[in-house]
Amino acid sequence: MPRLLSAVAALLLSAPLFAQAPKFDRKEDVIYGRKFGLAMTMDVFTPKENANGAGVIFCVSGGWFSAKESVNVGFVAEFLKRGYTCFAVVHGSQPKFTIPEVMEDMHRAVRYIRHHAKDYDIDPDRLGICGASAGGHLSLMMGTTGKDADPKAKDPVDKESSKVAAVGCFFPPTDFLNYGKDGAVMLGRGTLEGFKAPFDFTEFDAVSRSFNLITDEGKRRVIGKAISPYYHVSKTSAPALVIHGDKDELVPLQQAERIIKKYQDEKVPCELVVKKGVAHGWPGLDKDLLTIADWFDKHLAKKEK
Repeated sequence: MPRLLSAVAALLLSAPLFAQAPKFDRKEDVIYGRKFGLAMTMDVFTPKENANGAGVIFCVSGGWFSAKESVNVGFVAEFLKRGYTCFAVVHGSQPKFTIPEVMEDMHRAVRYIRHHAKDYDIDPDRLGICGASAGGHLSLMMGTTGKDADPKAKDPVDKESSKVAAVGCFFPPTDFLNYGKDGAVMLGRGTLEGFKAPFDFTEFDAVSRSFNLITDEGKRRVIGKAISPYYHVSKTSAPALVIHGDKDELVPLQQAERIIKKYQDEKVPCELVVKKGVAHGWPGLDKDLLTIADWFDKHLAKKEK
């Protein structure tokens, strides 16, 4: 298992959090969308007491690999304890699906949750999103590229917005065109050579009815920019918290520093917590979820009328 997957797997299986989990209801395999004849699912965790009317979306993703087996209440226990309804979203996984396709799954998931906000007894405008590594990347993408509602859409879910109100994440890739240093392009190469499939971008040929691999470097860089949250930060982006180790060799700390500087330039609330002497995941990382929960408490608080 590549290091990125193993680190996130360890995070998802954080045993200490199980003992802290409050009473909750869990609804498994809720279908939030379909594509290519496949159902896309999420597990919904609802606190049995002290519900605060806000929602937290957890991106089940490590190396853009996603599976039901990785859904673990340990990661959302602190959020449940504080009254958040939690949505563990499983997206179309690599090696079958690429990052642009995965991003569309996440947009769909947010829209689905917002469309069913009344069913879950949550405020559709108080949605936070979190994840680690690839899950952190996807969280930042949702925080910076959330789409407006489409009132003309045929599907009622697509009539909803995919915007979120806050992001909290661990060690996320943020700029694949300047990865670790200026000009270092890492689209499934170099440091990310072990993750080629998510970057095997394709385009559909209507004549041959087949998907063709995009090999033109110019086109690949355009896509690389489109899937890098750094280039989408604007004054309307959701407030973001990033927690990152300063010894991370897989996703350099530079990635967090780079996007936080962009948030600061745009005057969007943001915070970077640097963990000294640790790499891509660390013992006791589960305790840092309290910091993310505090961030959500601050930015998802119910507004006084």
